Amino acid sequence: MASEKQLVAVTCTAPVNIAVIKYWGKRDEELILPINSSLSVTLHQDQLKTTTTAVISKDFTEDQIWLNGREEDVGQPRIQACLREIRRLARKRRCADDKDPPSLSYKVHVASVNNFPTAAGLASSAAGYACLAYALARVYGVESDLSEVARRGSGSACRSLHGGFVEWQMGERADGKDSIAQQVAPELHWPELRVLILVVSAEKKPTGSTVGMQTSVETSPLLRFRAEAVVPARMAEMTRYIKERDFQGFGQLTMKDSNQFHAICLDTFPPISYLNDISRRIIHLVHCFNTHHGQTKVAYSFDAGPNAVIFTLDDTVAEFVAAVRHSFPPESNGDKFLKGLPVRPALLSDELKAALGMDPTPGGVKYIIATQVGPGPQILDDPHTHLLGPDGLPKPAV
Repeated sequence: MASEKQLVAVTCTAPVNIAVIKYWGKRDEELILPINSSLSVTLHQDQLKTTTTAVISKDFTEDQIWLNGREEDVGQPRIQACLREIRRLARKRRCADDKDPPSLSYKVHVASVNNFPTAAGLASSAAGYACLAYALARVYGVESDLSEVARRGSGSACRSLHGGFVEWQMGERADGKDSIAQQVAPELHWPELRVLILVVSAEKKPTGSTVGMQTSVETSPLLRFRAEAVVPARMAEMTRYIKERDFQGFGQLTMKDSNQFHAICLDTFPPISYLNDISRRIIHLVHCFNTHHGQTKVAYSFDAGPNAVIFTLDDTVAEFVAAVRHSFPPESNGDKFLKGLPVRPALLSDELKAALGMDPTPGGVKYIIATQVGPGPQILDDPHTHLLGPDGLPKPAV
């Protein structure tokens, strides 16, 4: 058993982020440097988060990691890259003391849990590696920018190190030192903005992002064109829409960028398809809804999975949720269909029902998570929140 005096434990939480200007493709596989900049919205941790406990002790004989209660291989290259980078930064910070403090040689135990489906296209790796980087930095006393540490685990994880609206600059240096994430606007900048996640499938995706990206870089001419000729202007445009809180511009560009990402997936050879029939019906629903209102009131974005992320303003949420219920009637979980922020019931007008013009698909959408823009990683001070006990092993599930 690890003696408690020699044990340093930190627990923190980190958010999911959803890119509205997508990252797809690396210029350096090892350092995880992107071929284009990207821009994301950080989601609120009241609804979606990873919680991670990191513990170091002189009594531990090896590094160990548990994810959602199961021990994982700590030798995975990306986990090792994060550990190496954090320990390097810790040594660098303390080299002025002439000698390494003993804690730098201590092994670490890490436990991490998500409160949402892992690997289902809900950006679980971004939240997971941001949380890992943040927790490791605290136990090893690292105070520098953590973009590089988080990025070495999962590229988009560096964007989850900040709340609000976040830009990941692609950078130009070969060593990646200028490929960092920075906040574009804080979490309270656009208080009316709401996010609805329409969960179509919680299954693990057939083509992982890492493999998909690599294949796109090797085979898609569209990818290179997008990175060089499209993204730079879109980054500037999207930043302006966010700063001006212009939902029309923000919504339309979000949808166009999502569509272009999935066009690149189809341009990849062999082609990759992350969307399914329900995803495409959601796209149709959004366009019918907007056409009925004569303006962009809702916008979709799809990452590498079939689940839809819907952006809208608070005065539209109730009507759009009613439109989703109408188009995808819940099969048996009517009371659990809506999770997260409360949404008042709303009736659809006959005109809107007619405008949606599609036969209902019962059970097509499993459930909806209603959320909003949120903060970056948080430290949990209450020792009861630790996922690891005084012995450095996962606490038994209650």
